[in-house]
Amino acid sequence: MPENHELNPIIKSPCIRQCCLNSEDVCVGCYRTINDILMWQAATNEQKTEMLANALHRKNRAFDGS
Repeated sequence: MPENHELNPIIKSPCIRQCCLNSEDVCVGCYRTINDILMWQAATNEQKTEMLANALHRKNRAFDGS
């Protein structure tokens, strides 16, 4: 069944075209894991929302030095 984009808006990729993986396989541009990047197109909006939240958490940790 196709998604109704009025009810389920498209969540755009956070990719900023600065792709480089660190030693933990996390992109230093968007802070998604390699698995998140590979799964993005097939992921549901719920999964994408979770990926974005996790990426934001990783980004905040990186800037806090934690």
